[in-house]
Amino acid sequence: MTWPAYLEPHRTGELAARARRAAELLAEPCRVCPRACRVDRLADRRALCGIGRRAVVASAFAHLGEEDCLRGWRGSGTVFFSGCNLRCVFCQNADISRYVRGREVSPEELAEVMLALQAAECHNINLVTPEHVVPQVLEGLDLAAGNGLRLPIVYNTSAFEGDESLALMDGVVDVYMPDFKLWTATAARRYLGRPDYPEVARRAIAEMHRQVGDLVLDEQGLARRGVLLRHLVMPGMAEETASILRWIAEELGPDTYVNLMAQYRPNHLVGSGRYEEINRRPSRAEYEGALELAAALGLRRLDARNRSDASLLGG
Repeated sequence: MTWPAYLEPHRTGELAARARRAAELLAEPCRVCPRACRVDRLADRRALCGIGRRAVVASAFAHLGEEDCLRGWRGSGTVFFSGCNLRCVFCQNADISRYVRGREVSPEELAEVMLALQAAECHNINLVTPEHVVPQVLEGLDLAAGNGLRLPIVYNTSAFEGDESLALMDGVVDVYMPDFKLWTATAARRYLGRPDYPEVARRAIAEMHRQVGDLVLDEQGLARRGVLLRHLVMPGMAEETASILRWIAEELGPDTYVNLMAQYRPNHLVGSGRYEEINRRPSRAEYEGALELAAALGLRRLDARNRSDASLLGG
């Protein structure tokens, strides 16, 4: 296995071919993500995600707030894409996910963004919310590889992924970082706007794991290949968390790297009065309960950095 993964398909021309096949997914109906919106993004039409033919980059910088194995000592080279294919009522980045803000970039310009992060000595290229811009990512990545990009690719996703898009990323992505949000269709309909999210996420995460396996770290403790799975512990949703953790243990296995996050805050639409049941931070008892269950299920690679951070938890 070459590393980074995309170097071999770039060398053979396969990466460029995949970029061309991915661009075809943009044609009406757009098939980049599971929504299959009846719009021709190749003609720069837009639907729910708000993005047409070109990706929009909201920001790109060396991120020091990611997991230790990603941020290292020089930061994870994050590229925040604007727009999103979900409508989470508690979105932490609604200013760029719900609304399209930032700089529209050509494939050449996206390649330049990646190369600038490499020049800044970041440890990886961390693509944040790429689900709706897979064709644009592949186009930019092929150009960046041809101009000397040698950093691993981290695919930082909500897990609401299109099957065809994910297949095109096989052998291209080094580290998948899905955020498995909710387990039941009822909760997903209410809080994400998509009752099919849990089914799609399970299928997507299983495929990611098939492609790259468990997370592998190098001798310096940096992520090299595999799945790093995130789950945000939410107030009053212990059963959602429990079901997700059981699925991880049973379907992916005990060596799955899991970050149980305590960063939930009642942002975006939560304070509107319609979602009072989640209008608080998770309690310490809720977070500790999630950690205890994960350990009881045999999940032995838990990231619990938030365990002692009282500022992130309620009473």
